[in-house]
Amino acid sequence: MANEQIDAPKRVIFGLSMKLITMIIAMIMVVEVLIYLPSVANFRINWMDDRVHVAGVAARVIETVPDTMDLTPDTVSKLLSSAQAEALVVRTQGQSQLIERADMPMPVAAYAADTRERAPLDLIGRALEVLFFGSNRTMRVIGVPMDNQDVVVEVLVNEALLREELITYSRNIFWLSLLVASFTSFAIFLFLNGLLIRPITRLTRNMISFRQDPDDARKIIIPSERGDEVGVAERELAAMESNLFAMLKQKQHLADLGLAVAKINHDLRNTLGAAQLLSDQVANLDDPHVQRLAPRLVHTLDRAINFCQSVLDYGRHKSVAPRFEPVDLRALLDECATDAAVRMHPEIEWHNQVEDDVIIRVDPDQIARVLTNLLKNAREALEPLSLQDGQNLSIAATLIANDQQVRLFIEDNGPGLSPRAKENLFRAFEGSGRAGGTGLGLAIAKELVEAHGGQLNYIETEKGTKFEICLPR
Repeated sequence: MANEQIDAPKRVIFGLSMKLITMIIAMIMVVEVLIYLPSVANFRINWMDDRVHVAGVAARVIETVPDTMDLTPDTVSKLLSSAQAEALVVRTQGQSQLIERADMPMPVAAYAADTRERAPLDLIGRALEVLFFGSNRTMRVIGVPMDNQDVVVEVLVNEALLREELITYSRNIFWLSLLVASFTSFAIFLFLNGLLIRPITRLTRNMISFRQDPDDARKIIIPSERGDEVGVAERELAAMESNLFAMLKQKQHLADLGLAVAKINHDLRNTLGAAQLLSDQVANLDDPHVQRLAPRLVHTLDRAINFCQSVLDYGRHKSVAPRFEPVDLRALLDECATDAAVRMHPEIEWHNQVEDDVIIRVDPDQIARVLTNLLKNAREALEPLSLQDGQNLSIAATLIANDQQVRLFIEDNGPGLSPRAKENLFRAFEGSGRAGGTGLGLAIAKELVEAHGGQLNYIETEKGTKFEICLPR
């Protein structure tokens, strides 16, 4: 594991801290915009109310002037300047009076704005229209002064004056909002940084460090005493890293032990091979005692050599992902039966009950290894019974298939498995169903079937042995 090449962790360019502070500023600015829209509409209507109020004051001034006297140009100029107006119209008791500059022509209003109409959405829309599309147009502001409800005044005002003040107001609101957002986001960030960001950064750095060198026990994180979710994550990470560290050490020890066993098996196999050659020579002697003992000696040596070979094959076994392709299941079964010496066996009947048109997508080599192992086990269980007269020995393959899965059954009518074999089935070196077996065949077969997304199951029967292979269709 220590020598395994590990990809370098990706560099964090836009980290959690930057994302958090950016999100806080963006959310505050969105809130400020939602607050700004009604406030700018309120600013516009208040500005026009001020013009109407000044016009109302002008109306009271006009009421104090006797009918026999006219307003002087200087008085008119002061009244219009106080209202920032180009002209005023005062309507009271069915009478109208126009106040305009004598030295300037009467302006023509482009549109009217009635302050008595205060629909919220309409006020917001008109304020934004003036802000973004306002010009030097003349607008006619209509309203009723608060202190003189009997008078209706009309004020002709240049729209550019309102737009200029709206721009100034909006600029001030923007800088104030940005300042508030900055201070607020900084305060929230300081709080969340100590509560979340720093612990998460610590967890992230520890995971990267431990991944790069999981054999170093110093890289295991030391959890804090926090009682929240971050504390739980730290403790669970520490437990996971501790378990992984112990597992890697155990696997290293098992790998070293397995290497030693493989070397011993290799040397022992060579020694047994030499003993087998010697036993073959001894078997050719004419001594009756030698002839009686030689077959047992040869059989014992063969079992020892096969056991060593099985251990070596299991140690060299590597998990390879299946390479799926369409396979004719009936043909594959016949081929495996031939390899397992079942199909042409003189005393065992082979029944392939799978139809010709059954096509499945599997790795043919891996599934063939599974089927060959099952058929070979069935043959080895039946062969000791072949000497019994009248015993009809058979191995059958049957199929139950639908659109979702295939269920293949391999069944024989032999003596069945022993209770010990059933208890340790599919366990390497423990689940053998015959004397001298290693149990590696069924363990490897189960791994191969599960790699295909299926299952290998043993089914209880009154007589014989029956296995079920479930595979996705």
